[in-house]
Amino acid sequence: MNPIPLENGKYYHIYNRGNNGIDLFYEIENYKYFLRLYEKYIDPVAETYAWCLMKNHFHILVYIKETEEIDSTKLQYSSTDKPKMVSASKQFSNLFNAYTLAMNKRYNRTGSLFEKNFRRKVVNSETYFQKLVFYIHNNPVHHKFTEHIIEYPWTSYGTVISNKKTKLQRERVIEYFHDLENFKYYHSSNPNLDEIEGLIME
Repeated sequence: MNPIPLENGKYYHIYNRGNNGIDLFYEIENYKYFLRLYEKYIDPVAETYAWCLMKNHFHILVYIKETEEIDSTKLQYSSTDKPKMVSASKQFSNLFNAYTLAMNKRYNRTGSLFEKNFRRKVVNSETYFQKLVFYIHNNPVHHKFTEHIIEYPWTSYGTVISNKKTKLQRERVIEYFHDLENFKYYHSSNPNLDEIEGLIME
């Protein structure tokens, strides 16, 4: 059964894990390389609001741009043939394929790295958006990789609370929490995630 393609103009929680639970990232350079590929393939077709890379899975919150918002001159493809239409789903597949090829070559491995189809859930309310941002940033704490969100380097939390230049939709994220202090306070609290429990992966 083929998954439903990502639709323009919608927000999505996109996530996946290593095939059969295997690691996706072996060393620091792997995380950096994945983010470089992400910028190359995804930035032209989507706005990013939150992300977290864990050793064997990842979570991303994105808005898929409307067709007229996409600058096709910046699109990167995994083949030399320019596709007839811009597909965000295809761009994500290109990202995962490119990363898999690089990892297979570097570590002398073969076969799939990610589970076959990446998961996607439409984010259709402000409450869901807020709780999902927290869930994504809190993932390393939840999985006991660290005690405090700020200590884990491979999430967008540090970018949101900083002033460094970024393509992350920092100001828009903060607006969802009204201001930066509320953003920090929300992340230091323990919001009830029951209503999105069925929409997140463990």
